Amino acid sequence: MASSRILRSLGLYLVAFVVLAVIIVPLTFSVLGGFRTNIQLVESPVGWPDPWVGSNYTAILRSGAFWRQVRNSTVIALLTAGIVLPAASLAAYVIARYRFRGREAVYGLFTLGLLFPVAVAILPLFITLRQINLLNNPFGVALPQAAFGLPLSIVVMRPFFRAIPREVQDAASIDGCGPFRLYWSVMLPLSRPVLSTIAVITVVGSWNGFFLPLLVLTDPNQHTLPIGVNNISAQYSTDYARVLAYTTLAMVPALLFYALAERQIVSGLTGAVKE
Repeated sequence: MASSRILRSLGLYLVAFVVLAVIIVPLTFSVLGGFRTNIQLVESPVGWPDPWVGSNYTAILRSGAFWRQVRNSTVIALLTAGIVLPAASLAAYVIARYRFRGREAVYGLFTLGLLFPVAVAILPLFITLRQINLLNNPFGVALPQAAFGLPLSIVVMRPFFRAIPREVQDAASIDGCGPFRLYWSVMLPLSRPVLSTIAVITVVGSWNGFFLPLLVLTDPNQHTLPIGVNNISAQYSTDYARVLAYTTLAMVPALLFYALAERQIVSGLTGAVKE
């Protein structure tokens, strides 16, 4: 019995080590590659920087285009989260706490949205955005991203709202809370972990979005960081060190955001599984 437990633990550690290596190795190569020259990369692709070259990073950090793309990505990510959180929380609250005809059908419709990829709707989406003059507009990216983010957000939020004891809702109703007051004053404060989780997932998903911003934002001044990485890869196709440095700097905000919000993500998803 003890030996099987040890073998199981060793297997889990082995899997964790392999997954960690798959993530860490390319990330380390990208970070260190930005501190090297192209000659170093060609002569020794996996070698240590010798000497260390910081000009690749400093040149990008002094670039106005880079910081403009950071600003554009931040604005779109915040807009997307600002749409997803109230819309998803209201929908999940109603589906979880109130009984009405077709409730499960509505919830099933949202879950089907998880199977609907952005690429399938890209042509009608582009035509619609052009007709309502949202091309080269942050809302032209944020609104579709929010729409495609709603299914997952509702699926994650619903168990949280359902797990809140019925007695809490009854006590609030006795005190005179209507449906919206109950949602605003009781349900939302109790659901901060899952709201934080959805906010992190939405922001990082928007930050990493490439296909939709590439389609909607044709003005270079509106480009986001993923598009900037694509542009610099084409512009400096043979300057591998600069491309690696740009890619590393583009990853830093999302990695920092994940690191700072890791506890919220774990607690939010764990609470959703408990139901």
